[in-house]
Amino acid sequence: MSDDGTIRLKFTGSPDEIDSMLMREWIVTNGLGGYASGTLAGIATRRYHSLLTASLTAPRGRYVMLSKVTELVRVASGKSWRLGGKELAKQGPEQHSAGNLQEFRLEAGIPIWRYQFGEVVLEKWILMPYRQNTVHIGYCLVEGEGPIRLKLRLGMHIRTHDAPLGPGPPEEGYALNAYEGRYEIKAPGMPPLRLRLVGAKRAFTIEGQRFADIRYRIEESLGYEGQGDLWCPGYFRVDLLSGQEAALVISMENWETILALDPGAAFKADLARRQRLIDAAHPALRQGAAAQLVLAADQFIITPVERVAESTRARAAGDEIRTIIAGYHWFTDWGRDTMISLEGLTLLTGRAAEAGYILLAFARHVRDGLIPNMFPEGSDEGLYHTADATLWFFHALDRYIAMTGDRMTLRRFLPMLLDIIEKHLAGTRFGIGVDPADGLLRQGDARLPLTWMDAKMGDWVVTPRRGKPVEINALWYNALCLLSGWLKEEGQAGPAEEIAKLAARTRESFNQRFWNEDAGYLFDVVDGETGDDPACRPNQIFAVSLPHAVLEEDRWQKVVDAVRERLLTPVGLRSLSPDHPDYKPNYRGDLRSRDAAYHQGTVWPWLIGPFIDAWLKIYPQDRGKARRFLSTLMGQHLQDACVGSISEVFDAEAPFTARGCITQAWSVAEVLRGWVKTTEGDLW
Repeated sequence: MSDDGTIRLKFTGSPDEIDSMLMREWIVTNGLGGYASGTLAGIATRRYHSLLTASLTAPRGRYVMLSKVTELVRVASGKSWRLGGKELAKQGPEQHSAGNLQEFRLEAGIPIWRYQFGEVVLEKWILMPYRQNTVHIGYCLVEGEGPIRLKLRLGMHIRTHDAPLGPGPPEEGYALNAYEGRYEIKAPGMPPLRLRLVGAKRAFTIEGQRFADIRYRIEESLGYEGQGDLWCPGYFRVDLLSGQEAALVISMENWETILALDPGAAFKADLARRQRLIDAAHPALRQGAAAQLVLAADQFIITPVERVAESTRARAAGDEIRTIIAGYHWFTDWGRDTMISLEGLTLLTGRAAEAGYILLAFARHVRDGLIPNMFPEGSDEGLYHTADATLWFFHALDRYIAMTGDRMTLRRFLPMLLDIIEKHLAGTRFGIGVDPADGLLRQGDARLPLTWMDAKMGDWVVTPRRGKPVEINALWYNALCLLSGWLKEEGQAGPAEEIAKLAARTRESFNQRFWNEDAGYLFDVVDGETGDDPACRPNQIFAVSLPHAVLEEDRWQKVVDAVRERLLTPVGLRSLSPDHPDYKPNYRGDLRSRDAAYHQGTVWPWLIGPFIDAWLKIYPQDRGKARRFLSTLMGQHLQDACVGSISEVFDAEAPFTARGCITQAWSVAEVLRGWVKTTEGDLW
């Protein structure tokens, strides 16, 4: 990786490279929750792979609007190639191989492919203009005389992005309208998809046909429907001379917006915006792998266009609405993930104003002392089944105030924060409430998992953890200490003292109840349905890592040692110790198999952040060792899986294969935060 963060992957044309190209993925996003994504080979392996997944207003949500473009190149000699494929014979089927891809690079976060056909070298790039449901696919003849002809055949199945593949597009296809070089394709009940080709001798040929039984290998491996059909309305063609460019524009915007910015200008504007993002970030994040992760962080911060009513109310109050997508492709915004990610994604990247908008957005949705656990796809109403997201809100607010000094927002929130504490003391939804016997926070609902270990399959809650979980009480104590301090700073000495007494009681009970003397670390849950749970899990690290550590300091070392010895891997922390009978080394197979392993050993990279926090509390001068915990995530992993980003989870054993979402908000956020925290010297 270069100093400017560019990632370059070279290919030789060997057939052995095709699997590598299929396992590596790319993604670009638009700041609205929409995206374009695929494999380096150009072969879709997931139902989510598309060239335009648009984020539409409620109740639609995200829709796949254009699945693929098959690209054929014909050079002056008359020979033809398919991008990413072998030379095509005059007779016979088209074949995919690694044949003509010479290089893939991520340049300022923009994916660029370099293909070679004899003396001809062609480059392709893909980007989404910011806050538009638009994709530009650009082509440039960088070497060779030309002219060459590009033939771009469309493949479509308009559907919600997580819909099954099987039903396929309608038998009769979609309605196509064409006029003055502009093309519109419309599915029933949907706004039109608009297309425009920019370049020399461009044309469109209507040639409706259906491509049947296309295989999606990752969907198949996960136990989902793995085959589907696409409909083709026809193909574009355009000629290129040396140094010339052409571009296909695919959009859900109106024509005025589409025509306002030609593809070349859009490319320059996007590069300039990306450079500003890097320039605004913490100095430790402005070069190399860290700069690339700043751009990856940008993909999660969105304006949720589907929540029209909320956006209208926010703007009326002089605010904006922002939120954080938890992961691509299938997650929406989750309260817990958002609050954990806030510091790394926004505050350390110079986007404090957006951090404030995010906090305000979730504050508007507080109900019965809880912030939403998540917002379902296409909905503006949240679901509240979480015991920890609200406590993470206190932590995120603390980081925001420490970075910005925004006391006005703090004062605005104080009555709400006091009400949250009162609701927890009295007891709120899902059995969440303080046990008056010891001051510890308990939770439990037989129907739902309420902690971050939230796998559920039908009626089976895999890790119920009903009772008093260790990290919930560490977060509860931290929240009480923060609120007491804020009240005192704002001159409310009486309420501050009352909250401080609650915190002191919580701390006393925690240290009496959670310490497992026989094991030398903390119980994961006390007063659970089967008693106290001695499983060695990473949740105990929060008793040390949070700013107000609930655990007595003389026990910190033992907890950190236990986590390091049993749970630490090169890519994060295991969710369960390998010596536990429920431990699962691999996260793969169908949904039930994956849910059974999700928090039963599977490695979570976001947990490396709190581990580094705890490590540096014990070894404050050993930042070099702490940084080495990030070396794999900031090194080789950025060239694997989703190039330039960090995956959701990994298998619990070597080779620690990346799994789950290809790019996850809290994975990126906590690695960025860890990188800044392990930087020698004060740069900001």
